[in-house]
Amino acid sequence: MLTINQMKTLKILILTIITLNLISCEKVIELKFKNTDPKIVIQGNVYNRTGPYKVTISRSVDFDEPNDFPAVTGATVIISDDAGNSETLTEAESGTYVTSSLVGTAGRTYSLTVTTDGITYTATSKMPDEVKIDAMFLDKDFFGNENIIAVKFMDPTPVKNYYNLILFINNQRQNLFYTINDEPYEGKAIECYLTPDDMTYEFQADDEVKVWLESIDKGVYEYFMTAEYQSGSSESPSNPESNINNGALGYFNACAVHQSTFVVQ
Repeated sequence: MLTINQMKTLKILILTIITLNLISCEKVIELKFKNTDPKIVIQGNVYNRTGPYKVTISRSVDFDEPNDFPAVTGATVIISDDAGNSETLTEAESGTYVTSSLVGTAGRTYSLTVTTDGITYTATSKMPDEVKIDAMFLDKDFFGNENIIAVKFMDPTPVKNYYNLILFINNQRQNLFYTINDEPYEGKAIECYLTPDDMTYEFQADDEVKVWLESIDKGVYEYFMTAEYQSGSSESPSNPESNINNGALGYFNACAVHQSTFVVQ
């Protein structure tokens, strides 16, 4: 007979297998880089939501060192769009630069320019149109527990679409990313299944569940899909394929977000 700990371990294993089968194109992102000389790491987002938007700049560390990237201060950071709008960001805290007036708009192409130590890094990202979540509800796992979040939405045609889904539980953002493209679903309904970081978590009455459906461009999609999943391996990972030039690591993401929320009854 299995002990309680053995049963818990088995449950986690089965839930992991189920999740991977339900979302065959899921990618789990933990940003760690292979052994290399320190490089600039830039992570920036512009949304079709009220700002401020944030760009963080740091320097990479080896993958076997603590995941604490030293902040890069004193950089010049500019975000502009193809409608003639431009803003120089303010450094709110060490390595974190924020906008004050820029407004993200679907359909526009955004450009990021970062200058530090005499080197300029640039990136562009086009914000797709927003895709709305049609339904979201608790679903049951293999054991009959309602601890999986089902999300349904319709893929628009005829454009190529890329998506990133993020789960929040009681306003706590979960670490798992769910990144997919519409190749198998062109113009059809898409159903994704999201799990908490703790896949044994049992939802309680009054828990607030929130999902962000991000419509992202191809460059950001490729970044997420080439990021390596780290699980304590001693092997040196490959660096994700950045959409920022001049050897920088990280990404610049202009995406349209649709948010859906429900409270567990």
